[in-house]
Parts: sequence; structure tokens; C-alpha cells
Amino acid sequence: MARNKHPEETVSLILDVASRLFMEKGYEYTSIQDIIDNLGGLSKGAIYHHFRSKEDILIAVTDRMTEESNRMLEVIRDTPDLSGKEKLKTIFKASIFRPVQEDMFSTAPNLGNNPRLLHSIFKETMMVAAPDYIQPIIEQGIADGSIRTEYPGELAELIILAANIWMNPMILGDSADRVYRKFMVFRQMMAGFGLDIVDDEMAQRLRELADIYQKNR
Repeated sequence: MARNKHPEETVSLILDVASRLFMEKGYEYTSIQDIIDNLGGLSKGAIYHHFRSKEDILIAVTDRMTEESNRMLEVIRDTPDLSGKEKLKTIFKASIFRPVQEDMFSTAPNLGNNPRLLHSIFKETMMVAAPDYIQPIIEQGIADGSIRTEYPGELAELIILAANIWMNPMILGDSADRVYRKFMVFRQMMAGFGLDIVDDEMAQRLRELADIYQKNR
């Protein structure tokens, strides 16, 4: 058999196909054979050369989904001329107003119907995003006086869970109005920590994205 001279292209194709099928059918209802049938002639051996199991493919799909977001978090975390509070506000604004958001909310399924994929995203949120990006920013804010808390790790988890899970209509299927109300509660909660990091413009944008998502269901 000829050696594959472009393994990265094969991996990318496998992840493209797997991601689409996981979204359309759900992880539990997508088999390795389903992925093979959509690879345009690649064999089962091509998959198992790069991935030991469907679970490994799921992990790689999740990593790719969160890679762009984590790069953004890293850049903001390491920006030297912003306070901790300013960095948190920058993160929220950049996340909500990313150009790809409308396409994402237009095409995404209800992740609540994909429990394995949702669990993988949840793990990434709790084990990577919160401790590696949000917590260091909060600790900086404590040091520079812009954030008041004795529990930076727990606050980091609370912020990222509320933003990525609780207020995410792709997970809970909430209407645009309910997403807006949740955002208002989150805003009040953050104000209790002295964190005026979200504003009316962000609230309106989140409502618009939730409306886009519901109209395409």
C-alpha cells in the first residue's frame, strides 16, 4: 500500500466528517462505519491508523472546536496593559461579537441531545478554560485591586459555566427572551463581585444570537 504523504489532510477529513455526523445524528448514534461511509473511499485502516477508537475521535473533535476559543483566551490573558477586570470584559465582548458566531448559531444542533459531545465540552470548560485562562486573570485582578474575591478558582468555574453552559441556548434550548433574562441575572451576580464586565450591548447581541438559533431549529 502506498504511504500516505499527507496524514494531516486525512486527519482533518476524518474530523470534518465525524464532527458533522456527531452534530446531525448524535455521538451515540454515529458508528465508525458511518464515518467510513462518508470519507470518500478511505478505509477503516485509515481511521485506526490515526485514532484508536470513536472516543478518541470525539476528543479530537472537541479539541478542535475549542482550539480557536482557547487561542483567543490566551492572547487576552497575556495582554500586559489591561487589569484583571478589563481582561474579563474583553473576553466576553470578543466571544459574543466573533464574526463566526452567526454561522455557528445558524447551523448548530441542540447539544443537549448529544450527551457525550456535551460532556466532552464540559470537561474542556472545567479542566482547561477555567483553570488555565480565567483563574489566572482573576488572580491578577485580585493583585491589582480590580476584582474582589477570596476564591479565584471557584469564581473562574462559576463564570465559565454560566457563560458556556447555563446561558448557551445550544445546550438548554432556551428562547431568546429566557437567554436575555439569564444574562441579566448573570450581570447582577457579577456586579456583586464588583465586576461590571457585561453591558446592554452584549445582552442584546446574545439575544440576537439566541433568536438566530431558534429560527433555524
